[in-house]
Amino acid sequence: MTVSDPRPLTGEPVSLDLLNTRWMQEGVRQDLLADPAGLAIWLAANGLDDRFAADATTLRHTLAARDALNGLVERPGDPAATERLDAVLGHGRIRATLTVDGPGEQPEFRDPAWGPAWTAARDYLDLLRTAPDRIRACAHEACILHFFDTSRNGTRRWCSMAVCGNRAKASRHYARTKDN
Repeated sequence: MTVSDPRPLTGEPVSLDLLNTRWMQEGVRQDLLADPAGLAIWLAANGLDDRFAADATTLRHTLAARDALNGLVERPGDPAATERLDAVLGHGRIRATLTVDGPGEQPEFRDPAWGPAWTAARDYLDLLRTAPDRIRACAHEACILHFFDTSRNGTRRWCSMAVCGNRAKASRHYARTKDN
């Protein structure tokens, strides 16, 4: 039996999707990674469930990566968060390969329990290389979700226009009508 992913925002790059394992629901913080069952949901959502186990050790390492990533998106360049992310990255490496399709890369881990954490950390480096200014936190004051802005002009403000964007519009409308 497959359990559905309860998070309000999925499908972001794996590093931001890891951050989005915490969200607010009716004013209460939710955490998908409260146990290995939640980790199994997150691994499946990111296509990692066939390579990595959803056990307590993998969960502990994945939470370490989430903590480091959260520190970096909240305070870019923070030395402590940078050190924590570098520590996660130290548990894996990329091995160059030659495949039937040509040159390739294969991640390698001394301990596979570090695989999901390392994968998310490595993805964050790729986002920083691509467009660091497109890594965003939702502009709604009650939202703690993050996204990679893929809009043409780079002006996306909300994790979801249907949810947070509409809440902000409704709030502005209420404030205008209340004053009249």
